Amino acid sequence: MTLEGRVLNGNIVLQPPASLPEGVRVRIEVLTTEAPAPTLAERLSNVIGKAKGLPSDASINMDHYLYGMPKRQ
Repeated sequence: MTLEGRVLNGNIVLQPPASLPEGVRVRIEVLTTEAPAPTLAERLSNVIGKAKGLPSDASINMDHYLYGMPKRQ
């Protein structure tokens, strides 16, 4: 049987609560908390701000600069 819980105020609290017989042997394995996944900005930090020499309207007229479509205004 596997039970899970958390330590609250120094006591192990099972979640969901469970009743164990008196004197039963238990084994406690401490699970490490995983670090939160990096944000999009953290993942892209090595390329953010690296583009040089782009026109000021590049984000608005991306189709124009990539595919020759008419510019948007």
